[in-house]
Amino acid sequence: MRMQLKWLSAMQSLVLLATALLVFMGPQAAHAASQTINNDVFWKDTSGNPIYSQGGNILKVGSTYYWYGVKYNGAVTYYNSPTAKNSDTSFAAVTCYSSTDLVNWTFRGNVITGATDGSTWDADWLGRLGVVYNANTQKYVLITQYQGPAGGGIAFATSSTPTGTFAFDHVQTTITNVVNNMSGDQSTFIDDNGKAYLVFSNASGRSHLYVSELRSSDYLNVEPAVNVFNSSSGGREGNAMFKYNGLYYLCSSDLHGWNASHTYCVTSSSITGTYSSEFVMNGTDADFSHVSQTSMFIPVQGSSQTTILFGGDRWSDFAGNGIGYNQWMPISFSGTTPTLNSLSQFNLDAATGTWSVGSGNNYAMNPSYEADRVSQIALAGWSTWFNTAADPNSNVEGGAHSGRWSGNQYATAAYSASRYQNITGLANGTYTLKVWVKSSGGQSTAQIYVKNYGGSELDASINASISSWTQITIPNIQVTNGKAQIGLYSVANAGNWVRVDDWSLVKN
Repeated sequence: MRMQLKWLSAMQSLVLLATALLVFMGPQAAHAASQTINNDVFWKDTSGNPIYSQGGNILKVGSTYYWYGVKYNGAVTYYNSPTAKNSDTSFAAVTCYSSTDLVNWTFRGNVITGATDGSTWDADWLGRLGVVYNANTQKYVLITQYQGPAGGGIAFATSSTPTGTFAFDHVQTTITNVVNNMSGDQSTFIDDNGKAYLVFSNASGRSHLYVSELRSSDYLNVEPAVNVFNSSSGGREGNAMFKYNGLYYLCSSDLHGWNASHTYCVTSSSITGTYSSEFVMNGTDADFSHVSQTSMFIPVQGSSQTTILFGGDRWSDFAGNGIGYNQWMPISFSGTTPTLNSLSQFNLDAATGTWSVGSGNNYAMNPSYEADRVSQIALAGWSTWFNTAADPNSNVEGGAHSGRWSGNQYATAAYSASRYQNITGLANGTYTLKVWVKSSGGQSTAQIYVKNYGGSELDASINASISSWTQITIPNIQVTNGKAQIGLYSVANAGNWVRVDDWSLVKN
């Protein structure tokens, strides 16, 4: 009996110790499992410094992700002064960051600068780059678009480690079988069998899409290209590829320079084709791919599932179109049909490959009116109603609460009008609506509203003079039917106006 008591006492002590360890370690374990990605902000590394990485890719080595991209001088200027436009796309460096969870990134250094170790880089511009690993040479190979004093092409550089420095090797100036002989926009792709490819459009016009294998012996040459698709409705840029359930998806953006775009895709069961007809990826219309353009796709292969992340570049000529350079979002599938989940916040567990909508996600699409790029009436994600000869709704450039654009209602004659957005797929619960407004006052009715959510319409009046940007809040919106309509409604006299910007509909 004494031995049994001693054994029980020892077991109780172990249970108490284990419980204490669980209490101590629990929050850390939970924090490590799921991390939150916030879009529409400037991302920072683990040292609190801005992450400068655009037009690049992510290479997974073991359990570590390495993120390579370009640091442009204008990006630094824009970070320090995000209300001032600049067009400085001059090259500063290729950066490298590492992470095990795709959220917390450690800066590993500049792997290429303007002139390294006396080589012939002297780059005026680098962009659309990728890094692949060649098992034969045991080298990491960086492949990038290149412009220098002597001309342009595709530059190659190598390193024995993923963190560089990458030594210049050579510039390839011609790709066989390509219109204009060279790539326009490009990215690297690694297939399941380890083979590495370059996917791209041609340099001038960019209406031809190609897939080229990299020379298997060393990855230091782009082999003859296969023309897999030709666009009949304009050029395509931001070309990038992912593979999901055995199907290849080659996606790209409109030829819009720095601006946001729908995401266009073609698919095939073989990497060199035949490819399907082109289609617009679901979820990229209402805010033009979360006000970005295609840059890369990140496969997150976990213990439970594989999630494909859309990596969007928010170039914006370094002004407006929303804050932040990179916008990452999860893609979901219905059979072979992909849908971009345009989220301002989501949770990602890289170990399991699972994701969920973040508690702070903004469900309003194109909330800052930055997606459309030009002055017009019809705006992405929004609808209008009016009872006059001309629609009083528009967007206006300059003087916005944030970015370059804001929504506007104005007419030289008396008018009644609304601009509104129908939001579906809401989880039932309590929401808060916020929007920044300015108003001339004098309207018989001018209001921010929310309705069709399962309860009575809720309004906030703005028919008084509001000369500076002021945030309006409608709290306690009890959604019971999974949807809501938000909008601006005015019954106004000639010359009355309202400006609106930066909508936010967030679940409490």
